[in-house]
Amino acid sequence: MEFRHLGRSGLKISEIAYGNWLTHGSQVEEDAANLCVRAALDEGVTTFDTADAYAGTRAEEVLGRALKDQRREGLEIFTKVFWPTGPGQNDRGLSRKHIMESINGSLRRLGTDYVDLYQAHRFDYETPLEETLRAFDDLVRQGKVLYVGVSEWRAEEIERALKIADEMGFDRIVSSQPQYSMLWRVIEDEVVPLCEREGIGQIVWSPIGQGVLTGKYKPGQALPEGSRATDDKGGSDMIRRYMSDDLLTRVQELRPIADELGLSMAQLAIAWTLQNPNVSAAIVGASRPEQVRDNVKAAGVKLDADVLRRIDDVLGPVVIRDPARTRSPESRP
Repeated sequence: MEFRHLGRSGLKISEIAYGNWLTHGSQVEEDAANLCVRAALDEGVTTFDTADAYAGTRAEEVLGRALKDQRREGLEIFTKVFWPTGPGQNDRGLSRKHIMESINGSLRRLGTDYVDLYQAHRFDYETPLEETLRAFDDLVRQGKVLYVGVSEWRAEEIERALKIADEMGFDRIVSSQPQYSMLWRVIEDEVVPLCEREGIGQIVWSPIGQGVLTGKYKPGQALPEGSRATDDKGGSDMIRRYMSDDLLTRVQELRPIADELGLSMAQLAIAWTLQNPNVSAAIVGASRPEQVRDNVKAAGVKLDADVLRRIDDVLGPVVIRDPARTRSPESRP
């Protein structure tokens, strides 16, 4: 395993982080989840990412139990706040009330006294940003949170937060957690340049494009039984945008590149995200331990400029680049 600093902070994290958005507490049984976490630990993964809303808070519980016998100082545990965790009108968003109540719930479920990184899971247009940042800063002062970050924020939103933090003396954001892959590059034009200037690192999710970049979806063929594309609880709505025959054909044309390099398709996709110097880690999920063992082999892989150019030539017009595709909910239901 290779390690990188999280942005310009002193915190080092594993290049491959283990995430449990669509698995723990929902898609797989707890015994299988424990085996996946064990495989990640055995392969040198030290960074684990979750969120309070995943599987209706169950994902944090499963992860907490899976890590309970580990040396806490040797782990980096990340979680998030924003999405609903209950039926009440204050059970979501980035108000001080919800943040303070949510961190206590997350710490209890994870079985820890602190989290290494606490992230605003989306931007909240209904709460003053000063209120959100003060609440985060208070949690840092209390020792419940070591660093703060954001997820799926646009460049202008991150910039506003940095300005307020500097003016009010709050701890600055050290990380951004966006979707990023060969197919989804919406952060490259605006978010990445800003974050490079300001010392913010990317912790990217879906580096294999919801599984599409593994090559298991073939143009003109039925979807594989039990795959994410057939699971209405497993992100099938997100994968639908990748299901065109043109895109799937182009993905198949990446296979010779992976074969030449001695990589699996998934390893090539994950390694591609890690070539971006602003990326601190790529988050992988798994329903089976062998998936973890395959994915972690992307750590430390170097792709030369010719390989990157060939990938761009293959994917061409199917790559999504529009920065406006990053957006948070406008208001609460």
